[in-house]
This record gives sequence, C-alpha cells and structure tokens, in this order.
Amino acid sequence: MIAPVPLLADLTPAWLGDALGRTVTGVDTELVGTGQMGSCHRLRLHGDPDLPATVLAKLPLADAAARAAMAFGYTNEIRFYRELADTVDIRVPACHYAGLGDAGVFTLLLEDLAPARVGDQLAGCTPAQATAAAVNLAGLHGPRWNDSTLLEIEGMLLPTKEISAMSQLAFTPTMDTFLTAIGDTLTPADVDTLRAVTPHIGDWMSGRAERHTLLHMDYRLDNLLFGADGTVFAVDWQGMSVGLGGRDVAFFLSTSLSIADRRAHEREIVGAYHARLLDYGVTGHPLDQCWDDYRYGMLQTIFITVFGLVLGARTERGDRMFRRMIEGGCTAIRDLDVLALLEQPAGPQRPPTGG
Repeated sequence: MIAPVPLLADLTPAWLGDALGRTVTGVDTELVGTGQMGSCHRLRLHGDPDLPATVLAKLPLADAAARAAMAFGYTNEIRFYRELADTVDIRVPACHYAGLGDAGVFTLLLEDLAPARVGDQLAGCTPAQATAAAVNLAGLHGPRWNDSTLLEIEGMLLPTKEISAMSQLAFTPTMDTFLTAIGDTLTPADVDTLRAVTPHIGDWMSGRAERHTLLHMDYRLDNLLFGADGTVFAVDWQGMSVGLGGRDVAFFLSTSLSIADRRAHEREIVGAYHARLLDYGVTGHPLDQCWDDYRYGMLQTIFITVFGLVLGARTERGDRMFRRMIEGGCTAIRDLDVLALLEQPAGPQRPPTGG
C-alpha cells in the first residue's frame, strides 16, 4: 500500500492512481463540510472508464501539531475501515483506500453516497428516520455483542476504576467551564440536572461492564446520511470505543428527536433496536434490560456534549447545537428518572481485559 498523504495538494492523479489501482489522468476537488477535526473533499476523477466518478477524501488537519494531537482519533477511524467494518452489519460507505502514517497523517478514500443527504442536528429527524437509524445501529452492536476479542484490539478498553476516577477528575472542572460558557442560556432545570449528574460520571463510565459491544460514541444526525429510500449510513468513526450499547442508543434518540417525539416513540424505537439485536443472535438480554440500559446510557449525551463544547472550536451553530443536545438529554434524564438508576448499587463487572 502506498503511503498516506496529509494535504489536498498531495492527492495528485499519480497518487490517486496508485491508491485506487487505476489510471487517473485528472481530478477536480470540492470541499465538503466544515472540517473541524480534519477536512473532507469530493474528488471528481478522470481516467479509466471503470473509475468511480467521484470519491470522498478525508484528510487530517493541515497543522502538524494539531494533527499529531488528533492522532488517536484518526487511528481509530482507519482501524474501523481496515479491521472492523467487515465484521459488523452497520451500513457505511465502501472504503477504497485507508492509509495511516506517523503523527496523525492519514488518508481515507470513501464511496461518495450522494445524493444521500447528511442529517441536520438542529433540524432533527422524524420518528421513522430515527427508527431506521436505531435498527442500523443494532447492526454495529449485535454482531460484536460481548465479544471479548474486541478488547484485544489496541485502544479498545473497558474503563477500569482508575480510568473512571481520572475521568471524573477531568469532567468536574470541564462541567464548570461548560456552565460558565453557556449556562446562562440554559433553563434552571437543565442546569440543576447537569450539576446533579456530574458526581456520577466516573462510576457511570465503568458501570454495566458485563455487557459490552463496539460503540460509535458519536452516533447523531450530523454523522449520518439518509438515502431517498430511507437507508441510513454512518460515518465519522474517530470516537469508536467499547462499552454499553445503550449509550449509543440514548445519545442518538435524545439528540435527534424533538422532546415530544422522543416521549411518544422511544419505547417503540428501542423495541425495534432490541428486536434487531435478537436477529443477530444476542441472547440473555430481555427487552426490559435493554430499556434499562437505554435509560442508563443517557449520560452519554451529557458526557459528549460537555466535552465537545469545551474542547472544540466555538461557533454560533455549534453553540446552538450543544444547547439543543443538552436540552434533549437533560429532559430525558428527568423523564426517565435516570438519577435513580445511577444511585443503585453497581452490578457484577466483567474484567476489563475480557475473557
């Protein structure tokens, strides 16, 4: 495999021809998306008649120091397409090339799914779209359910008590920073909920480790594409991890549906997700337990949103998006009495090393 390149200017016809195993005589480029964690470009290819007309190229941040800091996430995404995509049943773009170098250098060439449309975090989605996305998510979780070999992959670890304690130490001041930044734009009820869940984050992270699977970790509308026939595709695998499947489900439903639609349809959608898990051979996981895991997983919305705002670049759209996500997550935490679950004694734990 040829070496990956970090910059758009490096995607020459000669390099692309080597990467794709075809003759490329020319390429036109178009920026796609906002590029906060890297950049994405649509490449219109000219050359061999069997070349795809277009591909999407994902590249790291242009600044060398910044991309080195993002190296773990870039490695995660390359690892997903190289090692894991073929072991699960979630729909994703086909991968034409996945190259990883040193210090955060990577290149991905992916199937261009246009005219499929990217979801809009601010606009939300319909219950039918949410159901399709939840069933697609079961295609990630079901095939690797309680698969201890996941824990043999570099970087795929269940949180230990030590890691959870460190996460708690980091999260508490991060929450303070978050509330200083946008707390005055939140309702008093949501601020109270955020302060109430903050002391539980560390224990929550290591809780329910007896059930684990492969997690997307950022499964939300901005990272999904919807085809005209309702087909859903998932992208952006930089946050991939191992943990409780209910975390992905809770994060998606609380941030993608309106509060009214979530209240009206969440049991039905969790039921559809659970039925699909059973299709993949998951056993010993009744629907009431799946529902409880969904409730328990609701802190994922708070965890991702708080760190996302504090660590990411602030934008007007980003602040609006984070406020909407917090409102959805906090309301769900109250509706579902999640604090009562957090205050229950922890159940048996699977050792972090698997087995």
